[in-house]
Amino acid sequence: MLLEQGPISAVAVAEALGLSPAAVRRHLDALVADGEAYTREAPRLGHRGRGRPAKLFLLTEAGRSRFGHAYDDLAISALRFLAETGGEQAVRAFAERRMGTLVDRHRAAITSVADPVARAEALATALTREGYAASTRSVGAGEQLCQHHCPVAHVAAEFPQLCEVETAAFAALLGTHVQRLATIANGDAACTTHVPLQSSGKTASPVPHGGKSL
Repeated sequence: MLLEQGPISAVAVAEALGLSPAAVRRHLDALVADGEAYTREAPRLGHRGRGRPAKLFLLTEAGRSRFGHAYDDLAISALRFLAETGGEQAVRAFAERRMGTLVDRHRAAITSVADPVARAEALATALTREGYAASTRSVGAGEQLCQHHCPVAHVAAEFPQLCEVETAAFAALLGTHVQRLATIANGDAACTTHVPLQSSGKTASPVPHGGKSL
């Protein structure tokens, strides 16, 4: 009802659902507490007596997201059209432009660090700020960069160029060849990239499908 008829009062919801206003308010207060709804004062129409102004309830963006979006479908449709009209290279060019924009926001903070471990940590921090929930851990003679979330995983499952370009960007930022071990797009629990501590002087070549499942 908040989605279809909001802003709406608790009394109006109660009347429509055949519940008591007190019961409805408990549910509405829970939505507000969870950040899925918010309130605003109802406009004053004519003379009102003393007392608190009536509250109207509306959904927040988080509340609206419970009803789903079609962003992934739109992105996949757009990339399919790009592939049909411009070929695979057009999709790769798009992926490079997208990753370049992301990298440019953090390039200085990452490349200013000389120590390879600290640089990998700086990359993880940058990725976390971009919504990838990234972390690093020491494994053998290197570091593993783990991305526990991928905002474009469903799109990358069909267009692995996104993962391949991302891997190459990591190599350029870290100044060493890196190896993508797993990707969420391939069904793994996290996107995992091995970063050797010693630079090989190489940049990463594209990895088929952005990595392999472990």
